[in-house]
Amino acid sequence: MKTALAPLAALAAALSAQPAFAQAASTGSGQAYPTRTVRIIVPYTAGGNTDITARAVGARLADIFGQQVIVDNRPGGATHIGSELAAKAPPDGYTLFMGGASNAINMTLYAKPPYDTARDFAPIVLCVKGANVLSIHPSLPATTLKELIGLAKARPGQLNFASSGLGTSNQMAGELFKVMAGINIVHVPYKGNAPALTDTIAGHVEMLFSGVPALLPHIQSGRLRAVAIGSMKRFSAIPNVPTFDESGLKGYEATTWFGLMAPIKTPRDIVARLNAEVGKILASADLQSRFVNEGLEPIGGSQEDFARFIRDETTKYAKVIKAAGIKPL
Repeated sequence: MKTALAPLAALAAALSAQPAFAQAASTGSGQAYPTRTVRIIVPYTAGGNTDITARAVGARLADIFGQQVIVDNRPGGATHIGSELAAKAPPDGYTLFMGGASNAINMTLYAKPPYDTARDFAPIVLCVKGANVLSIHPSLPATTLKELIGLAKARPGQLNFASSGLGTSNQMAGELFKVMAGINIVHVPYKGNAPALTDTIAGHVEMLFSGVPALLPHIQSGRLRAVAIGSMKRFSAIPNVPTFDESGLKGYEATTWFGLMAPIKTPRDIVARLNAEVGKILASADLQSRFVNEGLEPIGGSQEDFARFIRDETTKYAKVIKAAGIKPL
């Protein structure tokens, strides 16, 4: 699914003082970058947390570039479809990729993934961090984490938890919960956050691990009950939701993140310009406020910072997968 992100008139005024082609980069043919539409591949369906982040950043880039920036949703295959498509795209700066924790997780979860995150992608910038929230259908007779763990122990193998797919941080949040709480709950993977949300709200699955932005309206409406958040401190977007740690599962932490990448041989000057432009976007007051209100923390930083972060995440999730006793797929 491709959606055009037209320049936003309201934002154009705010950015009018900034030169449209500041820090101009070359396409390799001597032309300033970009000279045509830029595509951001998202390996999930529209409406999920990765998609929300890509659209927010893409809309701002469209204003700065004076070119269309489209989000191309390519869900399925445990994010392999979108990730492989992006990894093998021409390295010319016109195909970008909004990656996430799955691109670190899948390096261990799969014996032979169709791409290698460290080998095939040039990290551009870490856009946001968030935390996984455990939410349940209101019909489930539990209001606290302690009650939910007790219910799961009384009904081993009978309760399900939904995630946005195999190899996602949502799945890993559930696997870590199982190990640390000593419970047996069944993972139900979906092709993205939106269908997982739909089925949980409908009561087809009892529990859901997801990031804050997609959950927020459903928590506020009462269609889902948030039990605990996987950060080490509460989020201002949902201040009444306690952490797993304060709820008795000491040391539990399950975070999410989304960052912009490009095919590995993308020209360095283009990658550098994208890092600079997206960094300024993430530092803008209005976008900072929007992300914080939606339960995301804008990050930014250098390309090297992001590369180091991805390496650390790959190592971390390898340990989680081993602790959960999950064999490579």
